[in-house]
Amino acid sequence: MRLSTVILPVRRWSEGGREVWQRAEELGFHTAYTYDHLSWRSFRDGPWFAAVPTLTAAAAATSRMRLGTLVTSPNFRHPVTLAKELISLDDVSDGRITLGIGAGGSGFDATALGQEPWTPRERADHFEEFVPLLDRLLTHDVVSYEGTHYRAHEVRNIPGCVQRPRLPFAIAATGPRGMRLAAGYGQAWVTTGDPKVSATGTAAESLEAVRGQVERLDKACADAGRDAGTLRKTMLTGFTPDRPLASLDAFVDFAGAHAEAGIDEIVLHWPIADSVFEADRTVFERIATEGLAQLGR
Repeated sequence: MRLSTVILPVRRWSEGGREVWQRAEELGFHTAYTYDHLSWRSFRDGPWFAAVPTLTAAAAATSRMRLGTLVTSPNFRHPVTLAKELISLDDVSDGRITLGIGAGGSGFDATALGQEPWTPRERADHFEEFVPLLDRLLTHDVVSYEGTHYRAHEVRNIPGCVQRPRLPFAIAATGPRGMRLAAGYGQAWVTTGDPKVSATGTAAESLEAVRGQVERLDKACADAGRDAGTLRKTMLTGFTPDRPLASLDAFVDFAGAHAEAGIDEIVLHWPIADSVFEADRTVFERIATEGLAQLGR
């Protein structure tokens, strides 16, 4: 089991932003992720900084901890420009970047460029083309491509990623098309649980839904001829009926149950006061330093 955190980009770098990322490394988190949005839900009218510059600064301020996005999406990203940024970010971090990537939703990012939001099918269509093209751009020096939604003309990406053959993808997916992409291109798979169950269900029902997702992912891997054990399973917390940050014991119970369901990375939101991610900082740091050891008690 790995324990990671996600640090929302809401702090000025000179006013506590740097210190949060450095503290995450001191606490021993495996990876510190950030959201890649232009704005997000209840944080829309407050401070919010861009993911790639934030991760670049975090790479310079840390030395061991992995860094990444949870998640980047095609809503306002293009594979050609994103690939160049990722190669540069992987270089600055000396090969510590993971790209969390998903199909996106219908929130603010979906309309920020003046477009109509895509339907779920359109999001899946774009995602299904976006991921393979991004994979090619990160693994080949020269790429040309003509697709339904994206084009690339003699794009150069030299010298490529520090990580070979490219930086890892953590693909967020719950539907069959997304799971096929995770099986085909992912080094990890990401879930936030089942939104339908989380809206009205119990923690036990949410856990059962996650178990079902893992089973469907395993089948997608089998269909692709892949050993499901080579694909890490990541749980981004904060969107299910559970309260893993309520106490150390609550976290241990949550992590243990989800480990049995097949999850091998838990991601906790760094506490933000007066927000949906408010949590006791002392409890959070105890979980970071003692939680995984307690799983074997």
